[in-house]
Amino acid sequence: MKTRSLPAAPWHPTGGVVERHGVLRVATYNIHKGVRGLGPGRRLEIHNLGAGVAALDADLVFLQEVRLFHHGDARRFDHTWFGWPEQGQAEFLAPSGYEAAYRTNAVTRDGEHGNALLSRWPVGDIAHADVSDHRFEQRGLLHVRVHWQGTELHAIVAHFGLIHASRVRQARRLGQYVNECIPAEAPVIVAGDFNDWGERLDPLFGAAGLVRSCPPEGPSRALRTFPSRMPLFSLDRAYTRGLRCRTMSVPRGPAWVRMSDHLPLLVELELA
Repeated sequence: MKTRSLPAAPWHPTGGVVERHGVLRVATYNIHKGVRGLGPGRRLEIHNLGAGVAALDADLVFLQEVRLFHHGDARRFDHTWFGWPEQGQAEFLAPSGYEAAYRTNAVTRDGEHGNALLSRWPVGDIAHADVSDHRFEQRGLLHVRVHWQGTELHAIVAHFGLIHASRVRQARRLGQYVNECIPAEAPVIVAGDFNDWGERLDPLFGAAGLVRSCPPEGPSRALRTFPSRMPLFSLDRAYTRGLRCRTMSVPRGPAWVRMSDHLPLLVELELA
């Protein structure tokens, strides 16, 4: 795939802070560990994902299914044209001038993967909370303090389980974590892949004071992100406290379809 097929976006190759006059641009994206396909047809997409992340031009990028390392894939793709990156995928995907925060959720036979936050703004303390509900799915929350335009906000990257009962318990644990670990007056963004096929988690987040980001002109469930080839479900979302949504969008096109089974979700926020 040629990266020039990605949609045009304002990109700042020198990195650094881009002033948007009180507007925070956030993206959430499940990158499927940087690899697509099955069997002999598996292909490495992490290099194309780097161009995709840059094209999003987001201040904060919430990433799920991010590899720290994987010996099997490294052996398989090391001799391909671009090769397997020597560094972890979070650092590899971070555009110039961004900080990368990563914590492992799952340890497998050949490697580790978890959640990551890429930030154009200075990052403070980084924490991790294990919200695994059973031994077959290792899940966690990545919590990062971000210093944005004179405000300290709290960013939480989440990836919930495949079973509804597990997701309910994980949503309650996330709400408990927010109430116990984050000051009541601090703005909060929780974004990620919630695997909420039935649209049933919003009341649980609401009980913790978190509101689902929704475009002013209509319901957020219209912005479907999965599967990328023919989106039917809005699994990728953002919930906030102390912030309100200005706009939402989902990039479309063959380049995005190729890179992951999810499409990224873009949200523009401002202080409430």
